[in-house]
Amino acid sequence: MRQLTLPRNRRTACWLALAAFTLILSPATARAQTDASAWPAHPVKLVVPFPAGGGADTQARMIAERLSQEWKQPVTPENVSGAGGAVAANAVARSKPDGQTLFFATHPILAISPFMTKKLPYDPVKDFTPVIKLIEAPLVLLVPVASPVRTVADLVRLAKEKPGSINFGSGGIGTTQHLAGELLKLGADIDMTHVPYRGNAQTAAALITNEIQMHFDGVPSAVAQIKGGRVRGIAVTSKKRLTSVPELPTLSETLPDFEVSLAYGLLVPAGTPADVVAKINRSANAAIREAAYTKRISGEGATIEGGTPKEFADFLARERAKWGPLIKRLNIEAE
Repeated sequence: MRQLTLPRNRRTACWLALAAFTLILSPATARAQTDASAWPAHPVKLVVPFPAGGGADTQARMIAERLSQEWKQPVTPENVSGAGGAVAANAVARSKPDGQTLFFATHPILAISPFMTKKLPYDPVKDFTPVIKLIEAPLVLLVPVASPVRTVADLVRLAKEKPGSINFGSGGIGTTQHLAGELLKLGADIDMTHVPYRGNAQTAAALITNEIQMHFDGVPSAVAQIKGGRVRGIAVTSKKRLTSVPELPTLSETLPDFEVSLAYGLLVPAGTPADVVAKINRSANAAIREAAYTKRISGEGATIEGGTPKEFADFLARERAKWGPLIKRLNIEAE
């Protein structure tokens, strides 16, 4: 076979062209590697899908402060509320995937609410990369202090003896409290009527006056009301009993596998470099295990989670599989 040989001047020209291309490419490659290793090179934005001053906002600011210290760059919370978190989610989904925009989200925004909304301007799965599950906050099942109900078994018995006699309240249609009540109805095979209110403050007042006969509430608020003698706690929705109210059994002790919690986590826009995601994950894992943070979270009845991006992604997938069919079955639509 005849070997093709380029004239000397043409070979030289080819080598010079290749060398020039390499010189052009190399700085770009080196710059990309340097950017990833030096990230973050400027302030990071933490999008919070709730108004300033609430419990979730407080959690976000605690994390932002610790990440700022770790990265030696400001991590600035930006409150973008509206449409149950969809406004914030859409803003993050359309952000540049460079790690400079983080999403501090409660998991229903991406794993539950989409089932109740017919059209979203973003894909809750494809448009985000989960980074870390930070904490989980369970609920407490409350009844009026004058109620004859003292256990979950009592509640189930009463509901079966007097179908339709129990109203349960929530802070609105599709909230975690609402879905917890629907899951209880399904798991215990009982009939109860959902009464939505505009927020937990109204729901708590309705429980005290016996306008409703049960309510799932967040741990800090529930514990304060229990200690104030205004309501009675009968169970918690976590996997294990809580140190803040160890006398309360878990619902799963009566109804196996019953578990409901509100998880907080960090996500970034899809396409964010894997090494940046890994760095955020490492920093956040360290932040939530600081003694001061752990003490405060435990005192509020929440549990520190942490872990890998895959573990958070798997959790979100399980929650979608858990709540999606129930929401479709009951035809629950966002208000």
